[in-house]
Amino acid sequence: MKVVKLIYTSMAFSKLLPVFLSSFLLLLLHLQFSTAQNVVKSAYWFSGSEYPVADIDSTLFTHLFCAFADLNSQNNQVTVSSANQARFSTFTTTVQQKNPSVKTLLSIGGGNANKAAFAFMASQASSRKSFIDSSIRLARTNGFHGLDIDWEYPENSAQMANFGVLLKEWRTAVSTESRSSGKLPLLLSAAVSYSSNYFGVINPVQAISNSLDWINVMAYDFTYRADSVRLTGPPAALYSPGTQISGDAGIRAWIQSGMPSNKIVIGFPYYGHSLRLADANNHGFFAPTNGEVNGGAMGYKQIRQFISQNRATQVYNSTVVSDYCYSGTTWIGYDDTQSVSTKVRYAKGKSLLGYFAWHLANDDNWILTREASRAWGA
Repeated sequence: MKVVKLIYTSMAFSKLLPVFLSSFLLLLLHLQFSTAQNVVKSAYWFSGSEYPVADIDSTLFTHLFCAFADLNSQNNQVTVSSANQARFSTFTTTVQQKNPSVKTLLSIGGGNANKAAFAFMASQASSRKSFIDSSIRLARTNGFHGLDIDWEYPENSAQMANFGVLLKEWRTAVSTESRSSGKLPLLLSAAVSYSSNYFGVINPVQAISNSLDWINVMAYDFTYRADSVRLTGPPAALYSPGTQISGDAGIRAWIQSGMPSNKIVIGFPYYGHSLRLADANNHGFFAPTNGEVNGGAMGYKQIRQFISQNRATQVYNSTVVSDYCYSGTTWIGYDDTQSVSTKVRYAKGKSLLGYFAWHLANDDNWILTREASRAWGA
């Protein structure tokens, strides 16, 4: 009986061994993949820019965001418009031709997305499930390595609580899909407000920390669409003495709220804000203005052209870490190479996970991107 029992146990073990080894190897892959996210050097590609995906120098990035997929308010599913389908479906294979190790994430929403649709979707279990399941399916079908949500922004405590629940359920679904498919789990990230306390609305930091691989902190647009009495100002100040509206203040708020520094990615803009000075002789920060120029926004490439064509004066302010230029009554606040490199060194010094830029088409021959990568180092 003992011999039979031993043989039976051995046979049972031999049947279980392949299952055990398979699960163990999958676990190792998961651990290897998660620990590999030791830096995020990234940017968003925006389909509205019409910048060819094939022209992206992906060697300068570890991660690239493909923006934006849409939220269908009728069925709460994530979709890609017919105009974007071809570019989105080949995005990963295209950027990996130059850099096979670059990871891609499909970003959902954006600043112009329907906030009410996101709020409704997150408020009910059935609609959250529809969003989550469709997002995972879309990411897998189109070869993305992850998903990014850009809901700008939950407006009250109830919406923030629902946002936290959505993220928890998203993480659970991604883990379940990974185990059932045997594939590496999809990365999950979110573009969030510059501070964990967004003008009195508190982010669900614990749920964010537990559910996401990292957050993209949008540390810019601080002086955009100001009050009727407009002043020039640093649109993406790293520091702002006397106020709590700056990149540093926001990062510190996130960390103090419980967000691990190594899950924070700081963002900076590849565009600036253009204003018309009320007095051409008063052209520093916080000078009076009487309107916008060219709709109020200019890409970095356009700004460099403006400087060259108009022999504009350029100023870097190390106190706030921001640049501006002026010629006549035209004034532009933006980030140039010194601002970008200072912010990247700040991120590394604070043990942040990395940086991202919005959006890559506005760079000028990769000047800002190369400077960011150089400042971070190996």
